[in-house]
Amino acid sequence: MRIEGLLSSAAFLLAASTNALPEPLDTRHFTTSWDRFSPPWYKAPPGGTVPQWKDAYDKAWALVSQMTLVEKVNITSGLGWAMGLCVGNVGSVPRLNFPSLCLQDGPLGIRFADKITSFPAGITTGSTFNKALFRLRGEAIGAETRDKGINILLGPAMGPVGRHPAGGRNWEGFGNDAYLQGIAAAETIRGVQSQSVIATAKHLVGNEQEHFRQSFDAISANIDDRTLHELYGWPFQDAVHAGVGSVMCSYQRLNNSHACHNSKLMNGFLKDELGFQGFIHSDWLAAMSGVGSALAGLDMMMPGDGLYWDDRNPLWGPQLTKAVLNSSIPYDRLDDMVTRIVATWYKYNNGDSRTPNFSSWEKTTLGKLYFGSNEGPNVTVNYHVDVRADHAAVAKKIAVEGTVLLKNEGALLPLKKQKKIGVYGEGAGPGAGPNACADRGCNQGTLAVGWGSGTTDFEYLIDPLSQIKADAEARGAVVVSELDNNKTSEAAASAAKQDVCIVFGNADSGEGFITWDDNAGDRKDLKLQRKSEAMIVAVANACKKTIVVIHSVGQVDMEAFATHKNVKSILWANLPGQESGRALSGIIFGVENPSGKLPYTIARKFSDYGPTAPITTDKGSAEYPQADFTEGIFTDYKRFDTYSIKPRYEFGFGLSYTTFSLSNIIINRIGGPHEPLPQARPAELPPINYNSELPPVEETLYPEGFTKINRMLYPWLESVSNVTVGPYPYPDGYETQHPPSPAGGGEGGHPALWEELFEVFVTVKNTGKVYGAEVVQLYLQYPGVKEVKMPKRQLRGFEKVFLDPGEERRVRLGLTRRDVSYWSTVDQNWRIPKGKMEVRVGTSCRRLEKAVVVPN
Repeated sequence: MRIEGLLSSAAFLLAASTNALPEPLDTRHFTTSWDRFSPPWYKAPPGGTVPQWKDAYDKAWALVSQMTLVEKVNITSGLGWAMGLCVGNVGSVPRLNFPSLCLQDGPLGIRFADKITSFPAGITTGSTFNKALFRLRGEAIGAETRDKGINILLGPAMGPVGRHPAGGRNWEGFGNDAYLQGIAAAETIRGVQSQSVIATAKHLVGNEQEHFRQSFDAISANIDDRTLHELYGWPFQDAVHAGVGSVMCSYQRLNNSHACHNSKLMNGFLKDELGFQGFIHSDWLAAMSGVGSALAGLDMMMPGDGLYWDDRNPLWGPQLTKAVLNSSIPYDRLDDMVTRIVATWYKYNNGDSRTPNFSSWEKTTLGKLYFGSNEGPNVTVNYHVDVRADHAAVAKKIAVEGTVLLKNEGALLPLKKQKKIGVYGEGAGPGAGPNACADRGCNQGTLAVGWGSGTTDFEYLIDPLSQIKADAEARGAVVVSELDNNKTSEAAASAAKQDVCIVFGNADSGEGFITWDDNAGDRKDLKLQRKSEAMIVAVANACKKTIVVIHSVGQVDMEAFATHKNVKSILWANLPGQESGRALSGIIFGVENPSGKLPYTIARKFSDYGPTAPITTDKGSAEYPQADFTEGIFTDYKRFDTYSIKPRYEFGFGLSYTTFSLSNIIINRIGGPHEPLPQARPAELPPINYNSELPPVEETLYPEGFTKINRMLYPWLESVSNVTVGPYPYPDGYETQHPPSPAGGGEGGHPALWEELFEVFVTVKNTGKVYGAEVVQLYLQYPGVKEVKMPKRQLRGFEKVFLDPGEERRVRLGLTRRDVSYWSTVDQNWRIPKGKMEVRVGTSCRRLEKAVVVPN
């Protein structure tokens, strides 16, 4: 009897190339055709082929080679929902001292745990444009993860990349530009994994909306080859180059094949081309097949249940044992799966047999060790270990540097001598408390994080009103407030009497398993929520000096107040985490100087984002909806540039309390060679020669006298009477020998892609009167390139510089081969285009200094 589960031999696909744009344009110079059914990619490339991982693989195989078949299966398969202390738990091998690995959310701190730090969200972190803070945040989260006994952190998030402005989980990532996402993700990963914790790059790939993301009606993200490489896959390439230990495949379909059994994506792109050496695990119940997902490159299945939550009908576990015994899955594929997991454990967990000291399911000290079993004695499950150290300071610094000053007429900010201050809007206050709704699944009080699995439970949240009031009173000022957004008349009457007014608005979203106010994960529109806009306008109409503060998961419609004559200042505070009030009040009163930059474009109207920007909410009569990414790489500011659309606030924009100048831009040609394509793919280490022999089938039966834990998933078989050895009808194309990708050959792709070919120098000077920071941004432009449609400009470098008044510094930015190349669908490689390229350096994507021509 073959393994149960779904297997589609027609799937495992990745679309071919298009460079198409969605609206009328001269498209004679680039293809507009679609081919959604490119060939599958088998067999799964084995790991252990790069020198950086050799020691870990040698140790791993030395251990794995001693394991029995069922022990190997046990490591790859989840135990079932809530059948351990973490959100994901795999089986152990006690005989060889290999522990049950713990996988835990999330990207901004540890979900479901106490005495942890609630860091600012990814989108706030991206807004800092500070590489040192990306790393420092990763180190802090990694340290807390390790000290809670967790092996694998389910973060950072680098997908979605913000194709949909109202996408529910955009805030978990670092911004709407692939380059920014890639740098932030890579530095976060390096930080996390420096603390003996395995990081997870998620969600691979195209998980751009929450509607129709799961199960049998999951949307198909139809992405062409070039767009995959230059946009949605770009940050994953950075993650692999940074040595990420695990990658989470996503829920939705990619080009009509579920992402977690798409062989072209996992085998061809991730493992062959990018040289990924760690393991791929599914999002929770994202796998829709048993044999199919294993052959396509999946290495670990989470949480162990089958096609439905908590169904205890696994696709792997005992079914995987059967599949290997009957030849449905070659034994060397299982060996590679488990060796990848164990090698990653050695490399980043240092072979540590740690165990979690908290429970995801119960807050009390005593509780069930296997909560999902619905039975068992109470034991100590929560040890309440305080892992926060000095991380509040890190969280505050990110919240400060991630706040963007969008407007400051008359230098109203920072406040100086104002004695009467009014604070208005629900978003300023504590509401019912930061943990009033499970997984932060509602918008109430001040907004510090979105909702879903990427959240934490707050130990505390400093609301803005409390801190502003304390700081103002220390300066001899008086603060009055009205927090009820239904009381606009009362707020206006109060505001008319104040020297200055601070009014708050917000917009929330999150993961699709929660719906709040008809926002089913994704936002239903880009309007401010909780009647915030009405409160802002009412206060601005009454108060001649109004400061607007926005806490938001992403872009919002600001047209009702952005140009209002009385709105003198706008602070875009993103999602600041637990230190919200401290960070914001410090900026308002000038203790801190804002230095954040927008990680996306804020439009004047929603249609400016393009016809493919709306969330797909209705599949019509189709079996499942199709999302054709016909805009290609031309999203966010690249679209605005292409169609000459004027934004409200452009990507990379942000003001300061001081001023800066840029001068003396110089570019040097370095490195080499500068040929259009990298040289031949370099030789790699030979993979391990897996030589395991199938055991007698009787050895896979439950051991005599074994006592099961209720509802636990085990790798043993109840009976071997229905196990029959092949031949097995493998999917079409399984025996096709694929030549290695010419773009591969190292961790993150061909090593030449990471060599710098140019260096750019620019002098930055603080021309103002106070200490501050500027983000120097480098954009490439392509006026002389005709062989392929290129963006008018795209970000290819940034550095944050802190300067005293009058101080200047020479800043260097390097350009790698990948930075100056495009993905050629003909060569299946990164190609430097013919024709003139220009370097522009500035302080946003539309505030750039003169061009410097790049020779080639």
